[in-house]
Amino acid sequence: MTGVTAGVTAFAPLHVTGRIRQLATRLGELDVTAGAITDLINIRWLTGFNGSNAVLLVSTTDAKALLITDDRYAEQAPAEIATSGCENTEVAIQRDPTDTDWITDSTRLALEDSITWGEQRRWATAFADSELICLEATVEELRAVKTEAELERIRAAAAIADAALSAVHPKIRPGITEKEIANALDDEMRTQGATGPAYDTIVAGGPNAALPHAHPSDRPFEQGDLVVIDVGAVVDGYRSDMTRTFSLGTPGEQAQKMLDATFDSQAQGVAAVSAGVKARDVDLTCRQALEDVGMGEAFSHSTGHGVGLNIHELPRLTHRSDDILDTANVVTVEPGVYYPGFGGVRIEDLVVVNDAGCEVLTHFHKDPLIPL
Repeated sequence: MTGVTAGVTAFAPLHVTGRIRQLATRLGELDVTAGAITDLINIRWLTGFNGSNAVLLVSTTDAKALLITDDRYAEQAPAEIATSGCENTEVAIQRDPTDTDWITDSTRLALEDSITWGEQRRWATAFADSELICLEATVEELRAVKTEAELERIRAAAAIADAALSAVHPKIRPGITEKEIANALDDEMRTQGATGPAYDTIVAGGPNAALPHAHPSDRPFEQGDLVVIDVGAVVDGYRSDMTRTFSLGTPGEQAQKMLDATFDSQAQGVAAVSAGVKARDVDLTCRQALEDVGMGEAFSHSTGHGVGLNIHELPRLTHRSDDILDTANVVTVEPGVYYPGFGGVRIEDLVVVNDAGCEVLTHFHKDPLIPL
């Protein structure tokens, strides 16, 4: 990937046509007459509206929706809804989303499980004659299967992260700090066309690499360090996710065993991904590969997760998951091993599930050696 440049070109429109109808159908299956969507990412996915304040009311009887927001978005909301192709959706400008006769006759009202206790009490007071039920992850389940327009943006985000790591990789040397590398990656991703990082970029060397979600510190790298870099970009709201581990100089015996075991586990996990496969089986594949070499207890987190508008989405690749992988799911495969006081190794790819297996989106090389 040396010398790679990315850049963002014009994308196909993110049409959301039919998503309100999809949700209305799912709500009907739950035997509710209306649903209140309060998660802003879910509202964006359903309508195309990208603001900081909104509630979306969806009727199951006629598949119509009402987007309630404030006067800051009086022009933006209707324009974004029209551009996105959202159907049967009106916009209301008001402060209190419960102050509406739109769902007065509802006997069963579904609320998302992300709602706060205080918000739930306000809805319960406003609709005292209605039965409130939990919507759980209904919209998130719909979001898990990506359209080609969504995949186009995720591929672009992955390419930008690849290019950023390619540009910064030569700077990973003894004496430079974790923060300096993290900041350089974030700056490079923006230069390449990203809105910004997909999450707090992780750069961890030496003992800090034993922390799966370490925060970059002022610690300078030292010869012999294992260096874990977890980096992703945002493009038009969609995210990527990738991890590579490097060795500053020839790795010692323990470090080499960790690198070899994680590389093999991750390769087996990617090979296990395919439409129709149980998500837990991918996790078990990675976990078993590490257990076979005596490192199972050093793998302290799940194997992966879905990625899209959020960095953690459905499906979940854990040993407890009941999810089944579907065509056009976008998931990570990221086993790792961590030894407190010594360091850690994690290798992660972002992949698109298909009937033949998967398409790998993250292409930066996995050669760990940084010669000194």
